[in-house]
Parts: sequence; C-alpha cells; structure tokens
Amino acid sequence: MPSKPAPPVGAAPARRRWWQWRTVRGLAMLAAAGLHSVLLLIVGSVLWVRSSADGHLYTEQTVPVAPVALVFGAQVYADGTPSPFLEARLELARRLLETGKVKVLLVSGDNMHHDYDEPTAMRAWLMEHGVPDRKIVRDYAGFDTYDTCARAKRVFGVTQVTVVTQSFHLPRAVMLCRRLGLDAAGVGDDSVSKYTSVWRANARREYPACVKVVYDVASGRDPVYLGQHETGVEDALRSG
Repeated sequence: MPSKPAPPVGAAPARRRWWQWRTVRGLAMLAAAGLHSVLLLIVGSVLWVRSSADGHLYTEQTVPVAPVALVFGAQVYADGTPSPFLEARLELARRLLETGKVKVLLVSGDNMHHDYDEPTAMRAWLMEHGVPDRKIVRDYAGFDTYDTCARAKRVFGVTQVTVVTQSFHLPRAVMLCRRLGLDAAGVGDDSVSKYTSVWRANARREYPACVKVVYDVASGRDPVYLGQHETGVEDALRSG
C-alpha cells in the first residue's frame, strides 16, 4: 500500500494558533459582555434610586415640617467622639429641631459590639450641644441604610420623617424610606465636602450600594434585628 502523505510542515502549529486565537477572542467577548452587563446594572440602579428620590430632597430652609428627623449613624472614634461626617449630620439635625422643623430626633446606628456604640455617642454629642434627652431616641440596630429605614417604620412606628445624612447618601436613604412605607423628605449636609478624598471615596461607594438597594427592595428582606414595637418615638412626641 502506498504510504500516507505526511502533513505539510507547520500545519499542526498553525491549527493550534488558530484555535488559541478563537479561544482568546471568545473569552474577550464574554468578558466584554459581562462588563457591559455590570455597567448597565450599576447605571440602571443609580438612575432608579435618583429618580425615586426626585422631588423629595430639600434644603434646610425649605424642607417641610415633620415630627421626626431620622439621623443615620457613621463612624465613631475609639474615645466616643463622632467623626466629622457624623458630627455634621448631628449638627444639621440639631438645627432642624431648634427651628421647629422636627420635634424628635431618632438616631440610628451600629451597636453590633458592646465596645462600639454609635447611637449613644450621637445622643451624648446632641446633649452636649443643648438638645434635651427627652427629644432623642436611640436605635441600636441601624446596621445599614435599609435596616435603619425598615426599623424606623416597623419597630418605632414612624410614618413621616426628615432624613438627615450627607448629600451623596441622601437619594438612596430617602428612596429606601419611601419604598418601605415612610413619607420621607431629606436634607443633605455638604459641609464636610472639604475632606475631598474621603468625600469622593464615599460618593463612589454609592454606585455599588445602589445595586444592593435593588436586591434589598426586591427581596423585601427583614432587617438583621426586627424585634418588638418600641414606644420611644411616641413617648418623645408626647413629652412636648
């Protein structure tokens, strides 16, 4: 029998290079499609959050009167001193109380561990700056924005609030409160934007946070700690 002709020299390596190119090209297209999907999810989430909050964001002077200011927690230093971002929120809330825009301050923050207590530090700062104790209610389980909003409604029985936080966080906070059944308006603080790098870093974190909001709202999850109804806000409002 005649022998089988040998393949042309270099044919096998050429075929391998062709398959390798197709594989790399396919992976690149898959990665590009994945990145495109992620970008669409982020952009869509941000637009949804901002459009939901549109019309409910005010200045300190124009915000409607409400019975309760919901003040979101932020970092507290080891000595119990509020960080500049938290102090700015507390000062804004204090002014809203002083001018009659709100009657009670519900301060909500992280107290997951016994040696870290945002709500108590917030209360101490407010009392040092002239706010009566009877006007301050603490929520110790405001572990994130969703939990703070959900607990204000479901644990403390609040129905109408003025949300107090930094302006980069405000649309998400107001949107969540409204989605969870609160008649919420919001006032944002910009005074700490002078801390440029920290401000920008926090503003950038709002993009993935908006994606998380989509999940939180869609799932309707319970806060980490739900608990029984607490009458602190009702008692504070009755105290005058």
